[in-house]
Amino acid sequence: MSDGRGRRSGQRAWNTGPVRVCVFCGSSSGFEPMYRDAAIELGRLLVTHGHSLVYGGGRVGLMGALADAVLAAGGEVIGVIPSQLVEREVAHTALTELRVRGSMHERKADMVALADAFVALPGGYGTFDELFEVLTWLQLGIHAKPVVIVDVGAFFASLFALADGAVAAGFLKQSHRDAARRVETVAEAIAMLDAPPPSPESKWIGDRPVP
Repeated sequence: MSDGRGRRSGQRAWNTGPVRVCVFCGSSSGFEPMYRDAAIELGRLLVTHGHSLVYGGGRVGLMGALADAVLAAGGEVIGVIPSQLVEREVAHTALTELRVRGSMHERKADMVALADAFVALPGGYGTFDELFEVLTWLQLGIHAKPVVIVDVGAFFASLFALADGAVAAGFLKQSHRDAARRVETVAEAIAMLDAPPPSPESKWIGDRPVP
């Protein structure tokens, strides 16, 4: 799968140059101002460091705050949204590019292909779904791109506790648990964008099924 720039979706030339960052975050703003503040700060820092944004294409909630911050700072924003959510998530019509896709599956595949790295901010089921999918693909070696989780106000603490429980129970390797890089600030997330993830090892624990 090509990303439109001559390389396949799992490849990344690791350097300190500009990257396309796919951000997963809520289409709601949450109850605490710190969530929106983090989205705005991330948008500004992406542009400051020469990066561009790929995201879910909405103009509401953290998604909208993030995109507006990037645009206000003069950055590039590519939104990818399924047709059935154009009205529900109120598609952002002022983006550098808005891609309307036929399904959620197409949306996620397009976002992964476009991105060089992934950052997760607080959100709901959709954010969790997108985050777990890119972590699963990293585990399976389908892509080799950084996945950074910004744990604003310890929002993701229970998610990491769940992952730690899976390690303790023998369903997840520690190296795959650690591939979800946990930071507390967006500044730390920006600093990690050019650090390649570890080479994926086999996901299997114990007896491996016969091919």
